[in-house]
Amino acid sequence: MLKETIICIVIVVLISLGNYMTQNYTKETVGELSTELWDLKEKVIQQEKEKLKNSLEEIDRQWGKKHEKLAYYIEHDELEKIETELVAMKGNVEIEDYDSLMSGIEKSIFILKHIEEKYDFNLQNIF
Repeated sequence: MLKETIICIVIVVLISLGNYMTQNYTKETVGELSTELWDLKEKVIQQEKEKLKNSLEEIDRQWGKKHEKLAYYIEHDELEKIETELVAMKGNVEIEDYDSLMSGIEKSIFILKHIEEKYDFNLQNIF
């Protein structure tokens, strides 16, 4: 009986630790990418066209690194939404469609926040 109890406690601790680690990584990723997207939005508003492409490439590079780890525990559909928006934003920069670019930035920020909230450990998400 004691052996089963110890095993159950170890399993609960491991699950809690794993959840804590993944939740922190998700929050860190969302924070970093959201900040980069807000900076990109500011560059669009200030019409710094030369810097837009470089900033978007940096965001895409960061996303590529983060995507690999996020894919272990987040639904791929959610991650594909972000990738789709990044590709659309690149196209909008190429054709200089800044209204659509702003829309894509807002959608990306919303999706990132949604991912963070969806995988947050709280009672609403448990039940």
